[in-house]
Amino acid sequence: MSQFPTKDAILQWIADNPTLTAKRDIAKAFGIKGAARIDLKRLLKEMEAEGLLSKRRKTYRDPESLPPVSVLTVLAPDKDGDVFAQAMEWHGDGPEPRILMVLSEQDALGPNDRVLARLTATPDDPDHAYTARVIRKIGTNPQRILGVYRSGSEGGRVLPVDKGSDREWIVAPGNDRGAKDGELVEAEQAGPKSRMGLPKARVVAVLGDPTAAKAVSLIAIHQHAIPDHFPDAVVAEADAAKPAGLKGREDLRDLPLITIDPSDARDRDDAVLAQHDKDPKNPGGFILWVAIADVAHYVTPGSELDREARKRGNSTYFPDRVVPMLPDSLSGDLCSLHENVPRACIAVRMRIDAEGRKLDHQFKRGLMLSKASLAYEDVQSAMDGHTTDKTAPLLEPVLRPLYAAYEALKRARLARQPLELDLPERRIVLSDSGEVTSIAYKERLDAHKLIEEYMVLANVAAAETLVAKKTPLLFRVHEEPNPDKLDALRDVAQASGMVLAKGQVLHTSHLNRLLAQAEGTEHDEVINLSTLRAMTQAYYNPENFGHFGLALRNYAHFTSPIRRYSDLIVHRGLISAHHWGDDGLSPWDIENLDETAKIISDTERRSMMAERDTTDRYLAAYLSKSIGTEIEGRIAGIARFGVFVKLEGTGADALIPIRTLGAEFFHFDAESQTLMGSDTGLTIGLGQRAVVKLTEATPVTGGLVAELVSLDGQMMPRVSARPHHRRGGGKPVRRKAGVAKAKAAKVKRKVKRTRK
Repeated sequence: MSQFPTKDAILQWIADNPTLTAKRDIAKAFGIKGAARIDLKRLLKEMEAEGLLSKRRKTYRDPESLPPVSVLTVLAPDKDGDVFAQAMEWHGDGPEPRILMVLSEQDALGPNDRVLARLTATPDDPDHAYTARVIRKIGTNPQRILGVYRSGSEGGRVLPVDKGSDREWIVAPGNDRGAKDGELVEAEQAGPKSRMGLPKARVVAVLGDPTAAKAVSLIAIHQHAIPDHFPDAVVAEADAAKPAGLKGREDLRDLPLITIDPSDARDRDDAVLAQHDKDPKNPGGFILWVAIADVAHYVTPGSELDREARKRGNSTYFPDRVVPMLPDSLSGDLCSLHENVPRACIAVRMRIDAEGRKLDHQFKRGLMLSKASLAYEDVQSAMDGHTTDKTAPLLEPVLRPLYAAYEALKRARLARQPLELDLPERRIVLSDSGEVTSIAYKERLDAHKLIEEYMVLANVAAAETLVAKKTPLLFRVHEEPNPDKLDALRDVAQASGMVLAKGQVLHTSHLNRLLAQAEGTEHDEVINLSTLRAMTQAYYNPENFGHFGLALRNYAHFTSPIRRYSDLIVHRGLISAHHWGDDGLSPWDIENLDETAKIISDTERRSMMAERDTTDRYLAAYLSKSIGTEIEGRIAGIARFGVFVKLEGTGADALIPIRTLGAEFFHFDAESQTLMGSDTGLTIGLGQRAVVKLTEATPVTGGLVAELVSLDGQMMPRVSARPHHRRGGGKPVRRKAGVAKAKAAKVKRKVKRTRK
């Protein structure tokens, strides 16, 4: 072993090597092995207690701004009792900004406490530059519990809603935040855990009625067993992370990269740039840059962060909250590409020609600095002639080239013919109390489509690079529809008077022709939904089976490593393939790639189900005020037990039970997707216009039940439900199956087929 290092030597090493500050890195640097590691651990803890390890040399210069999520050190209250804080990550040349802490009743902070906080700039306030609200105290990670509060004579108890937990938590008097018996509450551990007796908790949020809107996403989280609490070891690793330095990276800070995200974005993991290619051999071509947060630098193979991220698989998004794959200090701070803050990235430089075809590409591990964090709406508004102080300086040098390159990418997309489904995404707007205030469809702007095309191209480049370098990876696989589902889609198309050709190798262009036939007709939404149902579920796999929907041979997820573990694996593959460091794919990663693919495919489906269930419950809560109201919609599904109607305005699906359609027997024809009355011949099929009266809305289950009022403008007869007894002097109900089928066949033959 080399001579045991002094404190000054260790501090110098950390200053010179900001990316190699873990205990194992220091031990390796000074040749410390075996039992001597115990002495090193003791020395490091001593230095941490003395505050020495917080001192680090500034390795690069920052503009005068702070990230929206930052680690702060709390200062002593001033003479007026106000509490200010100091930013741990400040590299500006000017004076450090004053940060006013906005504290709630439960924020018990003292001088020198470290907190993770969300910052809000206050440019018009001369007293301070930011206000800060505590996300959590660094070094504390109390367990959270969701449960029903039960009041008692001396305090109360919380009964967790989690099926896997049968123990109660004691709530001392004064720690109930006014919760009433039977209300749903969110509580956290109070005091140290004890082996004796029930654990103690304090209520941190009263959610009220367990069936109310504010409780919906929390219930979904627990029902689907989505991990929403980070273990202490994971949080400790995240808190110990420091900004990456320039060592071993290419300096990309001069590139005018920008991020474009939703206005309420919780993280920013991709930045873009387009430049006109000055090469005379590529007239009208462009150079595109896509820079992605270098999450692999912070989440290394085998670490506690890595194991937790793999278990979660992805972040899960709800209308009122997000369950992140990584702790806030990473997902909202160090790994988020905030404007004017240096951030580690893996970037790809791509050249395209005037027709949008990729000519070549090159990956780089670098340090970038986003010039602006923009919202989709702001970008689109600027391109439409309505600039702001923020977008005006970016319009000509940055935004217009982005859109010009997008026009070229659109031409390449048209030639490739990916599946062009038109399924608007619903947007649920909540009030501060968690109540649904409105349901709307998200507007699809060119700014959204632009980012999608840039990301698709970067994902293709990542897959092609790893395939060429024979590096293991996880492909994003989307296989062709199976024949049975295609036959069902053909039946729906035929019932709607359209054609999907049979007897040939299916390509996305064939499906696009069907979608084009339906566009602008009354069958538009039904054909789009039916086409979606015919598709297979996309998944992750180490083997490449192609991506049918995108019409791409090589495709992998590279652009969202903050919220998808698959992308982190691809990043590690790129690090290994380019020999950028020792934080690439580990032997364990490669050996367990099949298992990882299955885990993250399953967690993705779990999140989708939780998000869908949450949306259904919010819709049911919103529509519960409309019981007895007549609502327009279209027939979107036919089953033996009833009819599903997609309601206009909300896109919610309401069930019309078959027993409410009348006293006659209804024959279900799976081939034509119809229900036909045996006595009246009334035929109900996909795409028909309907008016329904909402009779039930159950927020707990998300179920909606309705009665059919009119069909294609014709009022339904007011008849009672079909009786369970036989009628007509004991004779059984006549079920004219043959006649009904003949009528269905006749209807199908008479269908007018339209082509475009």
